[in-house]
Amino acid sequence: MKHLLKFFAVTLFLLICTQLSAEQKIAFIDMKYVLNKSKAGAGAQDFLQKAFKDSQKKFIEEEKKLKKEESDLLSKRGDLTKEEYMEKTNDLRKKVVDYQEKRRTILDKISIQRSDAREQLLKELDPILASYVKDNAISIIIDKKIVFIGNADLDITSPIVEILNKIFPALILK
Repeated sequence: MKHLLKFFAVTLFLLICTQLSAEQKIAFIDMKYVLNKSKAGAGAQDFLQKAFKDSQKKFIEEEKKLKKEESDLLSKRGDLTKEEYMEKTNDLRKKVVDYQEKRRTILDKISIQRSDAREQLLKELDPILASYVKDNAISIIIDKKIVFIGNADLDITSPIVEILNKIFPALILK
């Protein structure tokens, strides 16, 4: 009985040690870099930034027109009757509200386009990562921003970007 107990203890110890010494391959990836520097991601960034700058130029021009109209109205205040002044003030308020709505709508549209582009890029990236994990026997991939310190050999960002650029070179935004 004593030998049987020792046999089970040694066997259990060996099983635990072998399980602990099994190699788990971990890699990390810089998702921000992949999303911003891949061909598709960089193209989407350029498109969205151009759309934002164009809309900002239009809004600045329209804002200048509204301010000029406001200053003209204030300068003519003494020349207009109270009813005419109130009518023109209400018209100006409506224009300002319309301006704010247009601005909010366009900014929301750009924001939606940005999130759609990100989602589309992540959908394309998911099978690439799954295939890479399978081919290289990787147990887990962690985002680089979570990693405090790690061996540079575990960084798979560059090969993933290369694969993504070959498979998905452009992102189409409307």
